[in-house]
Amino acid sequence: MSENVLFQELNGSLLEEKGIQLIIKREDLFFPEIPGNKWRKLKYNLEYAKNEEFTRILSFGGAYSNHIAALARAGALYRITTIGIIRGEQASSLNPTLKTAAENGMQLHFVNRTLYRKYTQGQELLSIQQQYPDAYVIPEGGTNQLALQGCEEIVNDIPEPYDYICCPAGTGGTVSGIICGLASSKKVLAFSALKGDFLKSEINQFVQERAQTNYTNYELITAYHFGGYAKYKESLLDFIKSFYQDYNIPLDPVYTGKMMYGIFDMIAQDYFKPGSKIIAVHTGGLQGIAGFNERFGTDLPQ
Repeated sequence: MSENVLFQELNGSLLEEKGIQLIIKREDLFFPEIPGNKWRKLKYNLEYAKNEEFTRILSFGGAYSNHIAALARAGALYRITTIGIIRGEQASSLNPTLKTAAENGMQLHFVNRTLYRKYTQGQELLSIQQQYPDAYVIPEGGTNQLALQGCEEIVNDIPEPYDYICCPAGTGGTVSGIICGLASSKKVLAFSALKGDFLKSEINQFVQERAQTNYTNYELITAYHFGGYAKYKESLLDFIKSFYQDYNIPLDPVYTGKMMYGIFDMIAQDYFKPGSKIIAVHTGGLQGIAGFNERFGTDLPQ
């Protein structure tokens, strides 16, 4: 453990054998009330909503969304009403994520998947804005240009030199902010939690809009999605449990678990040159573990 609790260096036979220095940047501990990348994404959005005197904030997410949970908590802390448009029909009882969101004062509105898709793809966004004219609308996952501005600051907090910075990717917002913050000074590895490589075009678009240029110092890693978003295999669960036993660091199975699995596998396959120093960004997402365990009958550490 480094002197700063927000950075934790990992040790082990594989790292020693390959000559790799691996440090986890504990964004999950950075702002405990709204942990991980969600505070980074919400920081300037909350500031904007307050300055523009919006009385409510509205956003979108699935039933286990980290973003929905974080926004609800932010609303409680900043005393602004939050509205969550939730994908899918309402179950007979709320899962741990939505129960906590409701306890934090979020108004939950469930819509069918077809309508939800229209909302989040912009086809019906105007109708939402007309229904809630006093609400500031944040996109699904919290990713917009203000979110990128917040995520740029992740790299400002790293005091030591390094060669690679690794980050999980869902909507691509956090890693896009990191790319903009680095401005081509380091190599970025984005570990996609979803199937396919479509995120690359979205990341390129986010970066272009934010930085007014295209950076090529990143690679989208697509080999560790384990079947897609919120999908898993037993090998991933075994890795997460073993990782917790070795380092006392919890990982979620949707984002950070897949990234760390991928990093260790790439180290074993000699992707990184000996002497490389890697920063892995722990983006949080731990609130979702309880719901994951409930949904799939798993026993991941929380």
